[in-house]
Amino acid sequence: MISIIIIGGGLLALGSAFSQGMILMSTSHYHQIAKEKASEAVESVTTSRDTRVIAWAQIRNVAQGGIFLNGPQPLRVQGLDGLVNTADDGAVETEILPGPDRILGTADDIVAPLNAFTREIQITDVAANLRQIRVTIRYQVGHLVRQYELITYISSFA
Repeated sequence: MISIIIIGGGLLALGSAFSQGMILMSTSHYHQIAKEKASEAVESVTTSRDTRVIAWAQIRNVAQGGIFLNGPQPLRVQGLDGLVNTADDGAVETEILPGPDRILGTADDIVAPLNAFTREIQITDVAANLRQIRVTIRYQVGHLVRQYELITYISSFA
């Protein structure tokens, strides 16, 4: 009787571990997209600073007098300024998936909008010439809501 209880407990633990693994595997594609979109946001800010597309004073959220929109925003393509989460952003970003022939780049490819994602860029002053950039990507897979957060620092010196 005791051995049946021990084996039963072990099987329950194994079943739980298996289900958690399946959940992680089902969300890994979305997590990879979130990581890339967060990195893109940070790279666009540093590139625009380095190329002097925007001034140091503009690298702030709108509430602090900058150009980056406050709060979570739909995942949109960058506008003419080359930055995401600003007022001139375009349509919702899409992902191109292989169609029924399983070959990417053919006529039957599927274009899927990334509607399940939002991006929030929070910029806070740390010192006179140093700011923290926090990019949070939230996404929903089924009933699960996940997020990926990237925190970095930027200085006024290019």
